Amino acid sequence: MAGPDGSGQSGGGPARHIPVLLDEVVAALGPCDGAIFIDGTFGAGGYTGALLNAGASVVAIDRDPTAIDAGQALVAGSGGRLRLVEDRFSNLDAVVDAPVDGIVLDIGVSSMQIDQAVRGFSFQKDGPLDMRMERRGMSAADVVNTMKAGDLARIFGILGEEKQAGRIARGLERMRAERPFETTLELANAVEKIVGRRPKEKIHPATRVFQGLRIFVNDELGELARALFAAERALKPGGRLVVVTFHSLEDRIVKRFMSERAGGQGASRHLPEASGPAATFEKPSKSVSASETETARNPRARSARLRRAVRTAVPAGAVDYEIVGLSRFPRLPGVSER
Repeated sequence: MAGPDGSGQSGGGPARHIPVLLDEVVAALGPCDGAIFIDGTFGAGGYTGALLNAGASVVAIDRDPTAIDAGQALVAGSGGRLRLVEDRFSNLDAVVDAPVDGIVLDIGVSSMQIDQAVRGFSFQKDGPLDMRMERRGMSAADVVNTMKAGDLARIFGILGEEKQAGRIARGLERMRAERPFETTLELANAVEKIVGRRPKEKIHPATRVFQGLRIFVNDELGELARALFAAERALKPGGRLVVVTFHSLEDRIVKRFMSERAGGQGASRHLPEASGPAATFEKPSKSVSASETETARNPRARSARLRRAVRTAVPAGAVDYEIVGLSRFPRLPGVSER
């Protein structure tokens, strides 16, 4: 997966897809012969391939039909141990018939999506202002050209963590009145014109705007929250949940979920009436970041963070999106929780 920047690039040209924290993910999952895992973000199949090599079976999910098509060769060579499903990973508990041994989620947009100009995720190359992983629904161009400045400011400021969100949103509202934005470079250049750019500034001023738009268009934080509760339902006792995130908003949701669901661990056995809900996960391990060696080899790993938690035998708890703070994030019109 790519980092938080809108381009996903660290310099000159498209990058080969390299699975982030691969060794750490495999070690955290502990695959073995006969075990069954869900790879909720198949992408180019890096994690799935490693799990298959360890003798496990995998149900892999991706919402991008392009990834599903590209993965058919891996399915053909898996000896029946890989099933590839086109779906959102928030539905992962619905694609398996029995509890599984482990689940891995690699959050964000893949390197392949970023490197294809036609997908509109990056402003390194000009392309249609799209950003839709599933290629349906509201596009980034629809958002930029139709939403009020106040709503755009919330998207850029909260999801993109852009400090000049209001100024950018008002500027784009004025500029689109003359001509709607259609391509990635049109938008990137417009943002640069609105806020300027210092000569030695490494990060393009449109980077966080693109991040916010991408997260909003694909409802990435809502999908993540729903996937965590789905994983709780899909894991067997002792099953392992491993999540790799690439920016603070994602990591905060995962951290809060794992912490809250392990909250019953601290209750005193002498005061059962005062204890909270029984813990559905053991106390999570400390987060893991990419090593200097990995980030030197793969700059897209520089912001990656891995969190792991182990399922208990307690039945899955009630779905409560407030425990992950989902309500504070801008959401697509018409999107509701389930």
